[in-house]
Amino acid sequence: MTILSASQLPEDDLDRSLRPRRLDDFIGQEALKDQLAVSIAAAASRGEALDHVLLAGPPGLGKTSLAQIVAAELDVPFVQTAGPALERKGDVAAFLTALEPRSVFFVDEVHRLPRALEETFYPAMEDHCLPITVGQGAGARVVTIDLPPFTLVGATTRTGLLSTPLRDRFGIQHRLDHYAPTELARIVRRSARLLGVVIEDAGALAVASRSRGTPRVANRLLKRVRDYAEVRGGGVVTAELAAAALDLLEVDELGLDRLDREILRSICEKFGGGPVGLSTLAASIGEEADTVEDVYEPYLLQRGLIERTPRGRAATRRAFEHLGMKAPDAQLGLL
Repeated sequence: MTILSASQLPEDDLDRSLRPRRLDDFIGQEALKDQLAVSIAAAASRGEALDHVLLAGPPGLGKTSLAQIVAAELDVPFVQTAGPALERKGDVAAFLTALEPRSVFFVDEVHRLPRALEETFYPAMEDHCLPITVGQGAGARVVTIDLPPFTLVGATTRTGLLSTPLRDRFGIQHRLDHYAPTELARIVRRSARLLGVVIEDAGALAVASRSRGTPRVANRLLKRVRDYAEVRGGGVVTAELAAAALDLLEVDELGLDRLDREILRSICEKFGGGPVGLSTLAASIGEEADTVEDVYEPYLLQRGLIERTPRGRAATRRAFEHLGMKAPDAQLGLL
């Protein structure tokens, strides 16, 4: 058998190897970690399944990693699926009836569960039973299947799309926040160590500062900086080398990529700073409106570069300054 080091693993395996395995290894989200540590210890001491957990927040902040950590800390099986993959009640029944006692059942994108399937989870989450309708018409009857105690961990990027009855059945609910640059720098240093990359503290901070507050983005940029260091540098990631590599990737000092700047430039140049409707803005850059709204707009709003108005999206004074442009008088009152 050949054992590969982290630097020899395929890219998909690398992503998995960079995930923290225990709460102590998980950097950031301190309030959530403290809550989970207490709840996990209490459930373990009683020999019970942990209460159901709902993790909300933007993509890439560690929701899947935390679900795996919960299972590891409890030393129980981890079963994973996603909301869109569950289409029929039989799909839910197949997963739930196969669970071992106290298992962690992780459902990613739980907000995309069909509403009818949400109701299937209600008795399973509360009473550990699964009512199944057998037959049709007047001869139909309901058979109740007993389920072992389990922990449902749901992850969502759109909490508002969850129905209130489902959301209220999660005993532990927490929203993950974006990470500070210092926290991301610690994550970058840890990932660099696992990847066998020599990185200076200033280099780690340079990568972290352009990572949009997201560990997934930080790890992706680190891998590309690693490539640049091996090909055009001396193999050591310094602040200057990291900046050069990220400039080559067209990621600027605010973490904006080419399409982010295209959105800003379109609002500022083509529409005089706005406001402009979402569909019009999307058409002007050749992108889908859903992609602009869900992928790019949240970070631009977070950085105060655009704002939503009743008439559409408008660029702020900060956006004009970032692009090196003079803001029209109408935008001078905006952030």
